[in-house]
Amino acid sequence: MHTASTKKRAPQNRTIELRPNELANLERLVLKGSALSKPSQSIDRIIHADCGEVAPKLGLGTIDLLLLDPPYNLDKRFGKSAFKSTSSEKYAESLEAWLKPLVPLLKPNASVYICGDWRSSAAIQTIGQKFLKLRNRITWEREKGRGAKTNWKSCSEDIWYFTVSNEYKFNDEAVKLKRRVIAPYRENGKPKDWTVEDGEKTRLTSPSNLWTDITVPFWSMRENTDHPTQKPEKLAAKLILASSDKGDLILDPFCGSGTFPVTAKKLGRRFIGIESDLDYCLVALKRLQMAEQDDSIQGYEDGVFRERNAVNLGK
Repeated sequence: MHTASTKKRAPQNRTIELRPNELANLERLVLKGSALSKPSQSIDRIIHADCGEVAPKLGLGTIDLLLLDPPYNLDKRFGKSAFKSTSSEKYAESLEAWLKPLVPLLKPNASVYICGDWRSSAAIQTIGQKFLKLRNRITWEREKGRGAKTNWKSCSEDIWYFTVSNEYKFNDEAVKLKRRVIAPYRENGKPKDWTVEDGEKTRLTSPSNLWTDITVPFWSMRENTDHPTQKPEKLAAKLILASSDKGDLILDPFCGSGTFPVTAKKLGRRFIGIESDLDYCLVALKRLQMAEQDDSIQGYEDGVFRERNAVNLGK
């Protein structure tokens, strides 16, 4: 049974909530997996189902980009369901069960990104390489996290990058990062590869596999939801811009509160979002409606990604 939020929030808290007067309309927009009869029904929809149930109903060889953000190998509750940590071997079996039925849906030039943490990295690399070609591993810094007295604090996550073949899209110009220049060089008295913007010396730098510019959604951000493992829209935008073009079809089989579908919509891509928790389906749909009025992405402005905590980061 879906529920409206009853939490009391601080006045400046922007967390997206489901309100009682929205529920009926949002529920009508959800596509139930059992009602999906042909692939075309799934385009630009949020589907309430398990990804294993829906995958056989989607079109073979139609997906340009697969963004896979499954439960990590740890104890975590997601709405009404929970995931229990297990051995690396068992987690690898689960990952293969999730990934295998999705591979036939991919185009020959498709790309795949699989999210995980250090506990799941070995399984992701092993299973991913069983079906796909490994290209890289992105590590991104999470500024959130609790300290640990008997271990190193975990403040990073990984995104493994695969492709179906050696023919694939990678739009490096679309994902350059604008950084402050610490030691500006000049050539013949003129700036070398840097400019001055709002009094700051900046330079566009090529995208790397180490991301220190990502802000995890929190209560004062417009994109924030109550989902416990929500990915930032800025992170999603980097993956989508790098490995797809406008009009391409993106599949997110564990869409949670909808970050990947919402960002795909904002960037002019088509999407298929699959989520087993109805409440999160409704949150994703509300975010999609909000995106029709505001397609901004925090940390991405005028086609450029900016450093975390830049002056106009939240503009």
